[in-house]
Amino acid sequence: MDAKELKAFIDSKFQVPVVEGEDKLCPLDEAIHKHVKKGMSIHFAGRGGALFYQLVREFWSKNPDFTIINNLAATVIALLQGKMVKKAIVSFAGDGYPTPGPNPIVQKAYLSGEVEFENWTMLTIPQRLLAGAMGWGFTPTRSLIGSSMEDENKDLFKVISNPFNPTEKIGLMKELRPDIALIHGVAADRCGNLIMTYPLGPDVFGAWGAKNGVIVSAEKIVSTEYIRRHSHLVRIPSYMVKAVCEVPYGAHPGGMTNCGLPEFEDYFDDYDFVTDVRNASHDEEKFMKWIKYWILDCKDHVEYLSKVGGDRLHYLKLKAHPDSWKDEITADIPKIDFNKQTNATETMVITAAHVITEKFISEGYKTILTGIGLSNLATWLATHSLKERGHEVDLMAEIGMYGYLPRASDPTIFSHHNMHTCKILNNIETMLGVFVSGHTNQCMGVLAAGQIDKFGNANSTKIPGVTFLVGSGGSNDIATNNRETIVVINSGKSRLVEKVPYITFPGENVRTLVTDVGIFKKIGDKETFTLTTYIPSKANQKATEAIDEIREKVGWKLEVAPNLKKAEPSTKEEITLLRLFDPRGFFTGS
Repeated sequence: MDAKELKAFIDSKFQVPVVEGEDKLCPLDEAIHKHVKKGMSIHFAGRGGALFYQLVREFWSKNPDFTIINNLAATVIALLQGKMVKKAIVSFAGDGYPTPGPNPIVQKAYLSGEVEFENWTMLTIPQRLLAGAMGWGFTPTRSLIGSSMEDENKDLFKVISNPFNPTEKIGLMKELRPDIALIHGVAADRCGNLIMTYPLGPDVFGAWGAKNGVIVSAEKIVSTEYIRRHSHLVRIPSYMVKAVCEVPYGAHPGGMTNCGLPEFEDYFDDYDFVTDVRNASHDEEKFMKWIKYWILDCKDHVEYLSKVGGDRLHYLKLKAHPDSWKDEITADIPKIDFNKQTNATETMVITAAHVITEKFISEGYKTILTGIGLSNLATWLATHSLKERGHEVDLMAEIGMYGYLPRASDPTIFSHHNMHTCKILNNIETMLGVFVSGHTNQCMGVLAAGQIDKFGNANSTKIPGVTFLVGSGGSNDIATNNRETIVVINSGKSRLVEKVPYITFPGENVRTLVTDVGIFKKIGDKETFTLTTYIPSKANQKATEAIDEIREKVGWKLEVAPNLKKAEPSTKEEITLLRLFDPRGFFTGS
C-alpha cells in the first residue's frame, strides 16, 4: 500500500461510528405492553413519572399482583388505589411534600392486608439490589440490628458474629433482584446506553440486576458519539436494555437536574402538582377523579403534557435556575412578619440549633446528616452559626448531596436549589454507606420521629394493627451507624412514650432529645433521658411550674436534673433566618 491507500485503510478500519447498536426505539405504551407482565417484581430505578403512569394505564383493573420495589409517595400511590400491588418493598410509604406524614391510601392498604409491606431502609434496599447485581447472593450491613425490621425480616436478614472480629456483630441480607426495572434519564442512544445526572439517589443497582432487563426512557435520544463524549455519566449499558423511549419531561412531576450536562435544560419538581395529588388522595372519590383525569383519560404522555401546559413547564425550567431562589424569597418577604413572637415550634427549632452547634463543637464532628422537617431546619440554623464561628461543617442529604449550603425560600431538604451548592453529588450508597456508616465517618445525625421512648428508641414506621406512619427512610442507617444522634420532636404523651410499639431505629446512639418543652439528655452511663433544660411556655415562668406542665406532656416518669437550666432565648437573627428558610410556615406554622 502507498501512503494514501494506507491512510484510507486506517480511516475505514478505525473510524468511530456516529450511531451504533440495535435500534430499540419504540413508543412508551409499546414498551410497557411488551415487556411488563402480571406477577412481576418491578423496580423504579430512579426518576420516571411517565413510565409509572403508563404502567397504571396498561394494568388498571387487571389485578396484576405486582411486587413494587420503590418508595410509595405522591403519584405512586395510584398503584395502591388501582389494586395493582400485592407486595411493596419500601423504606418510605406516605406523604412527602411539603411535610412527611401518613397517607390514607397507604394506611388502608396496610390495615386491610391487601398489600404486604416489607420494611427496609434507604440504604439497605440499594445494598440488597447491588448484591443482586454483583451476583453475591447476600451482602453485609451495619443497619437494622436492634430494630423491629430485624425481627420482621428474619427470613431475609441474619445477625452473625464477624468472622474476622468475633466481638463485633454484623447483619447479612439476602440479595434482591427485580424481574424488570423502569428508569428515566437525561439522554440515551437508540440501543439503550443511558446518561444519568447526579445526585443518583438509590442509583441503578436494581436495573443492573434485573432478571428481564430494563425499560429506558430519556429526555432526548442522542447519537452513540454523544454517549462516548459523556461516558463518565452513562450508568446503564445497552446490553441490559429491552426498549428505549424518548419522553421529554419524563420525570414530571419530579424534576431533572443537568449537573455535568449544561447544554440540557433542567426542570424543577412540580410542587403544586404534588400538593394536588396529596390533597386528592385524602378523599377517595376525589383521588379517583384525579387518577382518571391525569392518568387514565390521557392517551399517552403527550396528552398528559398538554394538560400540564406549556406555561407550567416553562415555569419549572425557570425555577431550576441556580439563582431563582432569590426571586422566590423576594416575593415571599412581604408576607412574612419578622417581628412576630416565636411560636412553640419555632422556639424548639432554635433551641435545637443551639444544642447541635455546641455538641458539634465539643465532640469535634465534621459532617451532619439530617432528617426532614424540624430537625432539618434546626440543622440549617446551626450550620450558619458554625460557619460564622469559623468551624468546618459539611451538610449531607441521603440521596447523594454532600457539602451543600441551604438556600432561603424552600425548606425541602432535597430541593434543587440546594443541589447547585454541593461539593459532591453521588448516591445513597456513598452518603449513608461510607460518609455516615464508614470507619472514617465524623458524622452527627439530627433526626425527627413519630414517637420516641425514654431509651431513645424511635418509631416512624407503624403502630402495628392501628396505623402505618411513613417508614424508616434513612433514619435507621443514620442513627445506627453514625457517631451520635440528636432527635427533634414535639412533646405529648402519644409521642414521648414509655415504650415504642415498633423500633424504627434503636436509641443506643441517641444521646439528646430536643422537644418543645425542653431538652432531655442521657447523663453519664444512664440509658434513659433526664430533663436538663426547660423551655418556658410563657414569660417569667418558674422552673417548678414548667416541670409540672412537662410531666403532663411526657409518657414516662419524668426525671429532672438537679441543676435544671432555662433555655437560651432566641435572637432576632435566628428568628429572621428561620423564617427565610420556611417562609410559608410548612414546618414551623409561622
